[in-house]
Amino acid sequence: MKNNSKKLAYLLRHDKAYPFDKHGWRSVEDLITNHQFTMTVLENIVLCNDKNRFEFSDDKKCIRACQGHSIQVDVNLQEARPPLLLYHGTAEKFLSSILQKGILCGNRLYVHLSETEEDAYNLGKRHGTPIVLKINTQQMYHDGYKFYLSRNGVWFTEFVDAKYIYFS
Repeated sequence: MKNNSKKLAYLLRHDKAYPFDKHGWRSVEDLITNHQFTMTVLENIVLCNDKNRFEFSDDKKCIRACQGHSIQVDVNLQEARPPLLLYHGTAEKFLSSILQKGILCGNRLYVHLSETEEDAYNLGKRHGTPIVLKINTQQMYHDGYKFYLSRNGVWFTEFVDAKYIYFS
């Protein structure tokens, strides 16, 4: 199921060839007809994903990723006041660049931030030797940065200036 989940993540977050609607919904029928998924497999991925990354429309005719897009979509993120600190997991090899330029969203729409050091660590280890950075989100918010909270509990912002970063 892991390979199916990764394939679905790509198709729902990065597939520039598909004509997504403005909220990132993709036809379930397209996934079944053109990408060898079954409804049972899609339901299992949505149900079993430990981070609730995917969701069906109410009628189950469409499916979307809740976050992590590189394509321009509006997944109805809610602006919210962040906690005092959030965490960003990255790899050691990116630290020099982060300290010079801040945390950039790269090819994604937003910088992803975690509420726990453990979640940030797990994200960072996907890219090499992990490090966890503390982000002074309270000061960022006070300075006018906007934060968004997804329905599955992931925090987002467009950019983190290096002056708000501390080491864990």
